[in-house]
Amino acid sequence: MLSTTGTYDEALDRYHATGPEFDGYLSNHGPMVVEALARLGRPELIHPWSDDYLRRLDEAPRGIDPIRPATWRDALGAPGRAGDWTTYFLRLSEEQLWSDLLATWWPRLLPGIAAGATHGVIRTGHAVRALRSADSAPRRRELAHALAYWAARWQPVPAISTRGCSDVAAVVARVPQVADQSQGIRHRMAQLPTPPWTSVMESLAGPASPEDVPADLERLVSAVLAHYATHAHGNPTMLVHAATAPMAVLNTLPSLPQGLWRAGFDAAWAASGAVLASYTPTHARPALAPTSADDVLDQALRHGGEHVIKLTDTALATYETTGADHALAAALAAVAQDA
Repeated sequence: MLSTTGTYDEALDRYHATGPEFDGYLSNHGPMVVEALARLGRPELIHPWSDDYLRRLDEAPRGIDPIRPATWRDALGAPGRAGDWTTYFLRLSEEQLWSDLLATWWPRLLPGIAAGATHGVIRTGHAVRALRSADSAPRRRELAHALAYWAARWQPVPAISTRGCSDVAAVVARVPQVADQSQGIRHRMAQLPTPPWTSVMESLAGPASPEDVPADLERLVSAVLAHYATHAHGNPTMLVHAATAPMAVLNTLPSLPQGLWRAGFDAAWAASGAVLASYTPTHARPALAPTSADDVLDQALRHGGEHVIKLTDTALATYETTGADHALAAALAAVAQDA
């Protein structure tokens, strides 16, 4: 359990004076990384890491027009309203249980899972995992900040329905690239859906019942990590999110009503497939040979990059569940290629 009186909660208070983005559009990874460091058993690194990272961040944005319950949909996907969304969710987090807030807003935000290059759902997943470990005021505020960022950057991905019979590893390997990979993620995702992409994505054998969703998400994350280990060179930073976005959904499931699980799987797969289509290179490279989980963690922490730490968190969780060396190899690829 993560202590509610230790460095993680202290760090959250520091980050809540900053904005969800900096330098115009880069996501603030601080709250996600410090949760991962605490979960990985390295809380002593939280403040030193944050001391350096906080220097890069912008102040929290101010509101311009309050979010209203009757018209909140009009403000979805409006980055300029980030301050308004933060104020709104902070108020809601004081008025209701955090689990009720999550259950209400998860299905509203899920169609826009690509928000902030999937960082909206990823930040939410870290916040929920911490709250499930222990409830505290800073953690409830962090969930509010995470949901606010998701709402402000809300960006849909094409809806898909997994109705095929193909194994996830085989489907991950067949996701076709978008035609024009000359610009950023919004430009690339705007080219979806294409008939080949939709056909491949829907060929996946999805969960047969809600009870199957967690295990199927674990297999999805594992397959994407195996793909990352040999294809990270396409874009080592952006391809991280093909694994960490579905892991965020997996980490959130236990705190959601089971009736929301199936939609979460399809949205996670759509987001992962959109990232794969946007950044997967044509040719594979040999995966690196890992030594041990402890060595992989040490290498990731020495590197210190935000994406490296978050992917390693996902990779080690997968390794603990599956024992698959390719999960460790994925983390080594992120380190070696400076994700």
